[in-house]
Amino acid sequence: MKTLTTKDLAFTSITAAIWAALNVTIVPLFWQATRLPILCDLIGVSLFVTTAWWTRKPGAVTLMGLVTTLLNFALRPGALHFLGFTAAAIFYDAATLLAGYQRLTTLNSLNLAVTLVLSLCSTAIAGAIIGFFFMPPAALGNYGGVAAFTLLHAAGGGIGGLLGLVIVKELTRRGIQG
Repeated sequence: MKTLTTKDLAFTSITAAIWAALNVTIVPLFWQATRLPILCDLIGVSLFVTTAWWTRKPGAVTLMGLVTTLLNFALRPGALHFLGFTAAAIFYDAATLLAGYQRLTTLNSLNLAVTLVLSLCSTAIAGAIIGFFFMPPAALGNYGGVAAFTLLHAAGGGIGGLLGLVIVKELTRRGIQG
């Protein structure tokens, strides 16, 4: 099994720090303004895709999710809901390992679809965990609150998956390889 190199660890640390910094500064403002839980998913999944593409090794996305979780807890101790995103990172990492990292290097329609499905599923898991365990029932409404919250997270993940693929394609086009 391939192990993470120091370059992989550096890239993973950078993406974790970016996600944590944006999650502590901009995401709460977006949430207060819109009550839409899509920005953290968008940021997180775009970083999942780029981290998986850069390292092409199992464990990198999980490590990024764990480091981001620790940074979030250090900066916002009450933000226990972020555990949903930790689970999303673990799922995305395992699913990408099963689907194959080559899907991120050759962007055809099938690989695009697989990456989008993984993005949607991982953030749907995050949304379900957050909605079920960490949101007060009144915040979710009476009918289908957790399901709607899950779908909103999945929408953010889908957008983030597209953004991640655009980033990967542009980095590759400029000759940058993970």
